[in-house]
Amino acid sequence: MKAGSAIPLWIIALLAALCLVVLGWTTFGYTVPFEHETGQAMLDTYFSGYDVSAVFHMQTLLDQNETANRILRAMYFGPELLFPALLTALLFLIFLRLGPIKTWRGKQAPRLLGRITYILPFLYGFADYGENISSLVAFSNSGAAGFAAQILPWMTKLKFASLAVCAILLVRSALLHQSRES
Repeated sequence: MKAGSAIPLWIIALLAALCLVVLGWTTFGYTVPFEHETGQAMLDTYFSGYDVSAVFHMQTLLDQNETANRILRAMYFGPELLFPALLTALLFLIFLRLGPIKTWRGKQAPRLLGRITYILPFLYGFADYGENISSLVAFSNSGAAGFAAQILPWMTKLKFASLAVCAILLVRSALLHQSRES
């Protein structure tokens, strides 16, 4: 059986559409109102990363602004419960459809390398949910808030790094898949 042959393209398209809808819900329902309320972006949107001092600044901001705190919590208990799972499923199904990596640097790829690529979407999902949980704990009155504030920047970096690696490998696989069909 050819890799991914049982995965209809319409399922991938549906997942992509759902991801876009939930991303729009997050952006226009929570991120934009939060920025309007505080004059500052949510830490989740810092693609280049941030440090612990930014987390402590956000803690202070949320302690002083109850509306912003409610917006942030509502986002984590709303679209951020769905988005990581949807995007993980989308990435995984695209990897399955394209099949395992067969060549690496012009040579036959080790079988293990081809199989490891299927784990990457789950690493992204783990990191995104970890970031969300860390944010909820860091911006609460919990005794673990300090620890969560320390790991939060690292969870964000892991999330974006794993997403970038997935994107690079997907583009590479799509180009190789296209050239094999030509």
